[in-house]
Amino acid sequence: MTLHRPLPPDMFDELCPSSLLPFRFGDKWAALVMRCLEDGPRRFSELRVPLARVTPKVLTQSLRGLERGGLVSRTVHADPKAGVEYALTPLGRSMLEPMNAACEWAAEHWDELLDARERHIAT
Repeated sequence: MTLHRPLPPDMFDELCPSSLLPFRFGDKWAALVMRCLEDGPRRFSELRVPLARVTPKVLTQSLRGLERGGLVSRTVHADPKAGVEYALTPLGRSMLEPMNAACEWAAEHWDELLDARERHIAT
């Protein structure tokens, strides 16, 4: 089991630019799950900290989808204390660069994206 700093509970602010992206990487939560795994393997309970808005059932579905797509691996340790860990595969890690570019784009166009959303809601 790898030791690393804990994930902060406020890692994904509700006003995170990723919520305004006009496209998604996988399901609604996939990019956020992948961002949590960027620094190394994590247990389900660790992922729940910054992803508190996601129900355990939906988080499980998202992890299974990422695993099915070859982006995340699931390791069950023999020691029950170590439990199960999720980690990015090399394929999943290769998605980080395009995800970072998409996040930078969203941050750069934040005001335009918000204006467009507000105009749409108003009509």
